[in-house]
Amino acid sequence: MEKQLEELKPLHCPVMVEEVMEMLNVQSEGVYMDGTLGLGGHAAEILKRLGDNGRLIGVDKDGDALSYAAKRLQDSRVCYVREDFSHLGHIIKDCGYAAIDGILLDLGMSMAQVKTMDRGFSFNSESRLDMRMDTRASLTAWEVVNRYKIEKIEEILREYGEESRSAKIAKAIVSDRKRTSIDTCRDLAALVERQYGGRGKSHPATKTFQALRIYVNGELTALQGALEASEAALRAGGRLCVISYHSLEDRCVKSFFKNEKAKGTFNLLTVKPITPSALEARQKNPAARSAKLRGGQRL
Repeated sequence: MEKQLEELKPLHCPVMVEEVMEMLNVQSEGVYMDGTLGLGGHAAEILKRLGDNGRLIGVDKDGDALSYAAKRLQDSRVCYVREDFSHLGHIIKDCGYAAIDGILLDLGMSMAQVKTMDRGFSFNSESRLDMRMDTRASLTAWEVVNRYKIEKIEEILREYGEESRSAKIAKAIVSDRKRTSIDTCRDLAALVERQYGGRGKSHPATKTFQALRIYVNGELTALQGALEASEAALRAGGRLCVISYHSLEDRCVKSFFKNEKAKGTFNLLTVKPITPSALEARQKNPAARSAKLRGGQRL
């Protein structure tokens, strides 16, 4: 696993680095949280801006990524925590702080999770369907695909993937698993592709895989929990920055900031989301093309 992650380092390009750092407004003596540490790309940039007395809380529920980031950063100013960022209030207190100066949440999958084939996120993986970001969790994508009722599978694909063919795909899943279990990512991807009659600009299984990943990891619930906890976790003037990658996440973040502004707890740092430059999206980091950055400052 460590070798696989090391091979990914040259491919890992944190999204909108300069835009994120400007919005986060890192102060030399401040305390910050990277709630989605991943391979440590954004964290490394935060640390460059921190002085000797500055501190970073690096959080990730993926134990492999957390271990790799710790070895990469090798910085005593970082407090590493394996936990879901929805518990950020408790995490901050456990690290010895009543409140901090900034929180960064870079949502979605990391490059490590996509490219590490035995994690079960990739369309091309021959490994068992998994999709757990936290391998300590019990629910896997295999369980959903092979055990859930057709109505629930359809609901998951429709609600979390916004998949227009959710009913057709759910029906095909239930039909196929009567003959033999749908074990691998490649098996599922091929099944969905058949429902589309081939491939288009993007892989036809994109929305199905997104839906299963979000459901298995409880991503939207965790995001809402983190957003709600951020008010108490930030000092006056502290900043919350969130990078989302699909409409479900972005709507959640947009709604949160709108409501907090109306309550008088946050000022908006973005009226409209910041998106990657054409150069970044097309050349430097194509994976960033759907990213949207929103931010708010605690009053």
